[in-house]
Amino acid sequence: MTVVVTATVHPAEGRLEEVLEIFSRHVEAVHQEPGCELYALHAQGADLVVIEKWSDPELLRAHSGGAALAALNQELDGLLAAPAEVLLLNPRPAGDPAKGAL
Repeated sequence: MTVVVTATVHPAEGRLEEVLEIFSRHVEAVHQEPGCELYALHAQGADLVVIEKWSDPELLRAHSGGAALAALNQELDGLLAAPAEVLLLNPRPAGDPAKGAL
């Protein structure tokens, strides 16, 4: 079962570009993880929104406890104003299959 994740990251004031750079260094490692179908960065004002798609909940759990995320979190230490807001979503495709699902 596919899982979609959104993670809203709140960089400390004036640190958005630094946080984006740190994420950019770790994206390729996440893309190589089993089950990763999408891991994309988006900026919304002073925040960063990561949209993820995983082929299986177990593989998402492995990512959550894996080396790539641990290394990312270590570099982000002290650069965030608040903890990330993470939502796990179960897709409910509708309409045109090409447009109704990630």
